[in-house]
Amino acid sequence: MKPVSLVGVFAHFDELMEALQKVKEKKPERLVVYSPVPHHKLEEILEPKPSPVRYFALAGALTGLFGGFGLAIWSSLKWGLITGGKPIVSIPPFIVVGFELTILFGALATLVGLILTHQFPAYKIPGTYDARFSVDRFGLAVRVSQEQRNEFEAILKSAGAEEVHVR
Repeated sequence: MKPVSLVGVFAHFDELMEALQKVKEKKPERLVVYSPVPHHKLEEILEPKPSPVRYFALAGALTGLFGGFGLAIWSSLKWGLITGGKPIVSIPPFIVVGFELTILFGALATLVGLILTHQFPAYKIPGTYDARFSVDRFGLAVRVSQEQRNEFEAILKSAGAEEVHVR
């Protein structure tokens, strides 16, 4: 059977939080919260997954660091310029090259990671969105199976939803 989306419209944040806790216990297929303002309690309850982009940034930064030092050392060994008895491979001046390539490769790898891991949203507004969610109302959209529809609709209404729409 085709799943349905229930959208509860809430006037107060506390009502939204109550509904969110009850709904989350029942483990719906999908859960989307709309809020006119960000709030740290929403993040605590929703528990977003950490972004995998940080691994791209780390890999790029380490590649840049080792690449920068490797390039500087290789070029010094290839075209050695002995100046005033200093060693050919002198680490302190190479720190600048290593640092710059760390920043460059880290930034480029972060950009690549964002492009590869980001799920680009559709350019049309999803069917569960209501313009009031950007002004003065909170929304909770839940995708559930047809069998669970009445149960989740009752949960949203009991938590204080002004309206519950089926989409």
